[in-house]
Amino acid sequence: MALARRLLLRASRSVWLADQLRRRAFFRRAVRRFMPGEEIDAALGAAAELARTGIGTVLTQLGEQVTTPAAAAAVRNHYLGLLAQIRERRLSAQLSVKLTHLGLDVDRETCSRDVGTLAARAAEAGSFLWIDMEESRYVDAALELFQRARAKQDNIGLCLQAYLRRTPVDLDRLVPLAPAIRLVKGAYAEPPSVAFPRKRDVDSSYFTLAARLLEHAARGRAHPVFGTHDLRLVGRIRQRASALGVARGAYEFHMLYGIKAAEQRALADDGCAVRVLISYGSAWFPWYMRRLAERPANVWFVVRNLF
Repeated sequence: MALARRLLLRASRSVWLADQLRRRAFFRRAVRRFMPGEEIDAALGAAAELARTGIGTVLTQLGEQVTTPAAAAAVRNHYLGLLAQIRERRLSAQLSVKLTHLGLDVDRETCSRDVGTLAARAAEAGSFLWIDMEESRYVDAALELFQRARAKQDNIGLCLQAYLRRTPVDLDRLVPLAPAIRLVKGAYAEPPSVAFPRKRDVDSSYFTLAARLLEHAARGRAHPVFGTHDLRLVGRIRQRASALGVARGAYEFHMLYGIKAAEQRALADDGCAVRVLISYGSAWFPWYMRRLAERPANVWFVVRNLF
């Protein structure tokens, strides 16, 4: 792992740094590159605008590791309200939630029930619920809660991280469910014993897992979603899907708001299923620092605003 990436990931955990930088106008301007605004109306407005171009969206309120039942309940109720607005506006929008934001560390059983509630309400709204993945210490819990919810609802998917050494085994464990899997590279600080430290190894793992997902998709045993902005990797995935006879609508590409918008539109225009992940909320500092760690070139964007 490069020094810059390690420093950015360490900074993402600093409460003091978060408090200092969130007050700086230049830093808030830099964050706007990746999110349309902190308020839910800004996220819904961006979703509606993308829908007019034929691109769907995935909405997520930023936040994680709540510590009280009241905070977890507030997050659940917020998402229930969001689903009502998605239904009312007839948006092609899905949800992505972090389990610790829904109170996993507070009460696992309540968190599990809330996941089921959100999946059921999403089905009523014609939407879909994604369980996002967090640090490796939460993977087992995420798998368990996903399997519980998937037994009752089929409109729920799970994120897997290619940089974790355990992910191939986790994928094998989930395949019997014919799951929807969103594959990402991974954005948390993990020891080398847990996650591949070198980018080339992560890239290799990503494509290997992507190929396996496409093979399962060709047999109707998975719905793969590829969360990446690596256009070379996107091209390889499309070639592999074509070789396996996987229809374009049988897999998707998810990309972040504000990154490679022209390429997102080009993929959609070429018949690929594309969704844009729109994040919003005030708890953006750790999320933004992880985005910088993924794309160190973005640090210069911040520096230029500073000087």
